[in-house]
Amino acid sequence: MPVCEFTPSRCHVNLAALRRNFARLGEAARLMPVIKADAYGHGLLPVARTLADAGAQRFAVGLVDEGRALRDAGFSQRIVPLLGQLSPEDWQRARALDILPLIAGPDDVVRAAALADAAHPWEVAIKLDSGMGRLGFTPEDIPALLEALRAAPALRPALALSHFAVADTPDEQPYTLGQLERFTAMTDALRAVFPDMERSLDNSAGTLAWPQARFEVCRPGYAVYGGNPLAGTDWADKGGNLEWVMSFSAPVIQTRSLAKGQTISYGRIFTAPRDMRIAVLGCGYANAVPRALSNVLPLRLHGRRVPQVGRICMGMMMADISALENVQPGDRAWLLGGPEGPDAPVTPDDWAAPLETIAYELLCLVGMTNPRVYEEA
Repeated sequence: MPVCEFTPSRCHVNLAALRRNFARLGEAARLMPVIKADAYGHGLLPVARTLADAGAQRFAVGLVDEGRALRDAGFSQRIVPLLGQLSPEDWQRARALDILPLIAGPDDVVRAAALADAAHPWEVAIKLDSGMGRLGFTPEDIPALLEALRAAPALRPALALSHFAVADTPDEQPYTLGQLERFTAMTDALRAVFPDMERSLDNSAGTLAWPQARFEVCRPGYAVYGGNPLAGTDWADKGGNLEWVMSFSAPVIQTRSLAKGQTISYGRIFTAPRDMRIAVLGCGYANAVPRALSNVLPLRLHGRRVPQVGRICMGMMMADISALENVQPGDRAWLLGGPEGPDAPVTPDDWAAPLETIAYELLCLVGMTNPRVYEEA
């Protein structure tokens, strides 16, 4: 039975750009690229293969099951699940597949120790809360943590990690420096007992803007996929050479005329100010194009930016093509990225700004909703 396709839109993933971004972020052996959430919507296994070929020796995933998918596909890299182990099955699977479990609280030490023994020690990752306020041990917890680890000699702390909260915000430098100081103090105490333990604090913003926090391992995520977490700040140039990896296109279904004063689509929120030519595209909010971008979204056709008009529908939207010639059904409109042309490509930041959100969210949604095509360019 042939596969049923639910949309004619396509998410295009440029693996060559992915490799270039990875190379720009530092020495491959010192990077742990974050490929959680299906590699931010770019596809877990294709992204992992590309990064492994580029020299990646470690991967950070979200869930143990993502680690299982990597192991099933033959990846031997060190793997850390950033959400930890969420069930007894997760613990068993992590142990069986040699995935470093995330130790984020006292109970995790107990669970990990129960699955390890002197003949088969288990490397673990220690999660520290340096100021993010989510998971992990606080500075006050370190003495008790050390005591628990000493009582579990079959556990081998191989990595200590924490996460910056505002490393992308120049005005928040004092807070970021405070996190760096707390993380350093906590890991100094841990490394006094476990001297071979590596440290990881820098996320994408930290990797680009905080070289003093690189330690042994950096964990870039967003930047690997071309996002500049420093965009819009005084530090924007630090990430200015990254390339967006994802493009997004949809076909023209039909072109039609719209007379001056005529409305189009649900709610009649757009009235033609003049006689116009309209292209109807095969893409809508079911494809993760936010309905709130109606009458706001730019896109490109034939290399030129044109405005979207009218309410975005479930599987269709309309664009004003009055300034273009020879637009035909089957032509591809580029809602993100696309081939070079006279006008600049639309970026995830262009979507995010009017929505007062971040491009991370939109990349995940678009990439996980639409069929993906992998390209080398």
